[in-house]
Amino acid sequence: MSWLPKKTVVVPVDFSADSANTIAVALELAGATENVHLLHVMFPLETASPAVIWGNIDEKTRKNHVQQEFDKLIMTRNLAGAHVAIEVGDPGLEIADYAERHKADLIVIPSHGYHGVKRVILGSVTERVLRHAKCPVLVLRTHNAE
Repeated sequence: MSWLPKKTVVVPVDFSADSANTIAVALELAGATENVHLLHVMFPLETASPAVIWGNIDEKTRKNHVQQEFDKLIMTRNLAGAHVAIEVGDPGLEIADYAERHKADLIVIPSHGYHGVKRVILGSVTERVLRHAKCPVLVLRTHNAE
């Protein structure tokens, strides 16, 4: 069994510069755009949030906005054929679950490199993916780590 290319590569996307770099690496490893699954995970809306109470934001609106961002990304990066998914939940767990459901061969994810208090407050999606994923995970070190 060859190590490359991978049939199913999951790439968590937060629409940052790190995401673009991660997608590029995933494409190299996958060998074809059709083998790449781009995944964005939104945190659940808090029912007590003012935007929810006033009716300005709902899940459908949020998903539509994310889909528009995916559409731009696909056009600008020439990613036609890539699978796109939008999930709601804990990002680390949802990424691992998505990869398992789609029998992913690999997850490619950036490490934002947060340390100390910032890491405790924000949590570490990458760490949760590493702990829960049933497939290999490639963590790419970012250049803008703080």
